[in-house]
Amino acid sequence: MAQKPLAPTMAEKSAPRLVSAVDEAGTVLCLYSDNKIAETGKWQAIPPKQTAKGIARAVLDVFLPAGYPHTVTPDYTPYQIYDSLQAFSSTIAGLLSSRAALQGLGVGDEGSSATAAVLLTVLQESTGRIATILFAYRLGQAIEPECKYFRFLADIFNDTALVIKVFSPALPRYAKVFSLCATGTLHALCGVAAGASKASLSAHFARNGNLAELNAKDGSQETVISLMGMLAGSLFIRVVTTPTAVWTWMVLLVGMHLWTNYQAVRSVQMRSLNRQRATVVTKEFLQNKRVLDPAEVARREHILSWKLPGPPIVYASTFPRSDEIHVDDLKRHVADQYILTRQQSGCKIFLKADATPRDALHAWAAALCGPADTKRLDDEGFWQKLSHAGWDLGIAALETGPAVRIRVE
Repeated sequence: MAQKPLAPTMAEKSAPRLVSAVDEAGTVLCLYSDNKIAETGKWQAIPPKQTAKGIARAVLDVFLPAGYPHTVTPDYTPYQIYDSLQAFSSTIAGLLSSRAALQGLGVGDEGSSATAAVLLTVLQESTGRIATILFAYRLGQAIEPECKYFRFLADIFNDTALVIKVFSPALPRYAKVFSLCATGTLHALCGVAAGASKASLSAHFARNGNLAELNAKDGSQETVISLMGMLAGSLFIRVVTTPTAVWTWMVLLVGMHLWTNYQAVRSVQMRSLNRQRATVVTKEFLQNKRVLDPAEVARREHILSWKLPGPPIVYASTFPRSDEIHVDDLKRHVADQYILTRQQSGCKIFLKADATPRDALHAWAAALCGPADTKRLDDEGFWQKLSHAGWDLGIAALETGPAVRIRVE
């Protein structure tokens, strides 16, 4: 008579069991069975069956951050879709303009010399590198707070350069030299603005300390899209040869490029409060007692055309002059980490030595709304509500120039 298997003891029931292995997104990579644990003392791995969906996921993992979409912000996907589309159209437009630029340098012209073409290239590269240095010095500190603006501005620079290149073969000799210098400058400005703003956007998208991997995967995506654009463009330029066709397609491609890039930056929901976003959330709270979250502000945000309503408000980017700060100003702000001075040109904010990004935000609200509304913001817990709505008050995104601080004793 066969014996019945013994019921597991309490110790066996409470013994730890190896169940599964998962990745960053929680996707099950492998299950484990204890059927042979009594014989071998080891767990039996049961990998999932390979399906078409699994193969597609493996291909996407080459280009997407590990654990996607849980390791990036929700606005990463729409941004990357539009960014890929704009890169594709830009690559084809770049091939059309490059052909025109080579014609302008004399390629195919028996009367042109290789030495002259090299000298023109050196001049173009030199002006571009000088422009890079000056642009980074003058506007480098403004790119982080206004990264969406500079990301879109970079493609305006790029497309302007492409259009000038298409014009260049029809220009006279000296105008052609000037146009080559202009395109070199514009491409250099595009490189600085795009590179710096994309670094800021990547830091925004990264969630789990995966910034380096996100940048690496972004480079892989750009490589594939550019390769596809070059292959399509190679066939394209063999067909598009007449001036009318070239200009028609350039207008269409540049228009598509700018529209997709605009949609890309519009889809980004920054969690830092720069001047425009701080103004929008402050005004909305004072008028309707409602705190907007980053997604709502992104839908209202202007990319290129925003202007502060009313007198200008600026943060001091140089030391105060002899007549800029009055004794009454110091007394009025003795308990604050900032000093507001009213001038004919508007309001200037001087931050004290120990001021934090939150103090800079408080100073902006005080300059924007006045002391009565600022007290109302404090009394109604506006700053705590901003944090609860998803805003990061620890990011300094209001100053767009040198951060000058004053010491008051």
